[in-house]
Amino acid sequence: MSGLDVQTSGGALIEVRNATLASAREQGLAAALAGKDATLWGPEASAEASVRLGWLDVLDPGRELVPRIAALRDELRAEGVDRVVLCGMGGSSLAPEVVCATAGVPLVVVDTTDPGQVRAALVDLERTVVVVSSKSGGTIETDSHRRAARAAFDAAGIDPARRLVVVTDPGSPFAESAEQEGCRAVFLADPDVGGRYSALTAFGLVPAGLAGADVGALLDEAEALLPTLSQDDSPALALGAVLGGGAVAGRDKLVVVTGDGLVGFGDWAEQLVAESTGKQGKGVLPIVVESLSAPGTEPAADSQLVVVGAAPTEPPAIGTAVTGPLGAQFLGWEYATAVAGWALRINPFDQPNVQESKDRTAEVLAGSRAETREPLLVEGGVEVHATAGLLDDVKDLTGALDALLAAVPERGYLAVMAYLDRFADAGAARLRELLAARLAHPVTFGWAPRFLHSTGQLHKGGPQTGVFLQITGAVTEDLEVPGRDFTFGSLQAAQAAGDLTALASRDRPVLLLHLTDRAEGLATLLAAAGGR
Repeated sequence: MSGLDVQTSGGALIEVRNATLASAREQGLAAALAGKDATLWGPEASAEASVRLGWLDVLDPGRELVPRIAALRDELRAEGVDRVVLCGMGGSSLAPEVVCATAGVPLVVVDTTDPGQVRAALVDLERTVVVVSSKSGGTIETDSHRRAARAAFDAAGIDPARRLVVVTDPGSPFAESAEQEGCRAVFLADPDVGGRYSALTAFGLVPAGLAGADVGALLDEAEALLPTLSQDDSPALALGAVLGGGAVAGRDKLVVVTGDGLVGFGDWAEQLVAESTGKQGKGVLPIVVESLSAPGTEPAADSQLVVVGAAPTEPPAIGTAVTGPLGAQFLGWEYATAVAGWALRINPFDQPNVQESKDRTAEVLAGSRAETREPLLVEGGVEVHATAGLLDDVKDLTGALDALLAAVPERGYLAVMAYLDRFADAGAARLRELLAARLAHPVTFGWAPRFLHSTGQLHKGGPQTGVFLQITGAVTEDLEVPGRDFTFGSLQAAQAAGDLTALASRDRPVLLLHLTDRAEGLATLLAAAGGR
């Protein structure tokens, strides 16, 4: 058994897949990639690729971690500590969240700067261990989470060092400080693996294993696929050929449906594919939809549909079914994304525009703010703002949304970006379906700031065809970031302002809706989005 089964339907899609596979075979791509040939993506990418291919041989290091993770889990549970909180962004949090959701074991993920969501995670401290995951430790969100966790443990009379577990790169500043502080455990990951390719490294295994998932089985599932990766008939190569070849041929929107046996996989795949491919004006835009019958799954000339599941399923009429267990899916999609980058002729291992939003956030926090403007209109707990020219002569919220939908260009998309609490304000996610039902173009939805570490790269570095709906909410009870001169609320606002500036600098239409009362405003917005 190869670990994955990849089946594609649709004559035109099969044709571009086969043409890409023929080129790959002619150039010996499968063997070269499995052999970690860093020259595959061109001379400009070679230096980075040479230190970003460690995900191809993570299984043995992963197996060495399994008994250590199990021993620490048993140790903690013997002390009554059975609740795991993971603080991390992007690749440091998405994979373990999928592993635990699929396995049915609880894991609290903090990948936000919303003060309410952060505060809600730091409860039940007598039975909580906090895993802080960051390659460098310098990510502003994760550093803020760590500071808040230490303060919460201190306030509860619990030694923070005994309840903090760190996952980072060897030799990083974070590794050094964690050792100096005497953290309960420090796990070092392979530095030659980028964050979004790290599902089967310590970043994916440690938090999931501590929460109770069988991470050894996850590695076994990946191992079944591993021998095929050097072969021309590899299912992972076929998947990469349909993703990359389809995008080159104009099908650069990837509609993702997570099927039976996997939970939340689309969110992980979205980050991997979007951040890896969205640059140089190119990219594959993933659209994670709720089901096969959800708005946005209809066939379109610029999209392809992929159904990902553990249980066998027929491929859609125009699209691909990717069947296999979670460990094989992780490895197979990482390989396929590298192949898609080869087909698109871009470097799938860098993320040049992610830093841009970080820099703009820092500028806002430092006081270099854009001019504050009065809202164009206020309705039912919603303040309406927009970039120039978008809302000329608009009188109400419904008209503002109509104008936004009308601004989406041919082959474009609408991205909904919610700087809210993804649990307390969970209803905001309904906006994707409501707006997609009214628009003949793809609609994506992302919780902020987590999307800044995934689709945020494609928004700025990919094709400039996006139109954006940014949603922010009033903070009624802020939370301090110990040792910093900003709060979580001000950081969240700065991230929204910084990204808005980055999008506006590219002349992309942005509608900003600020919920002055989150419950009332969200109800008003959902009603308007539904056309009522």
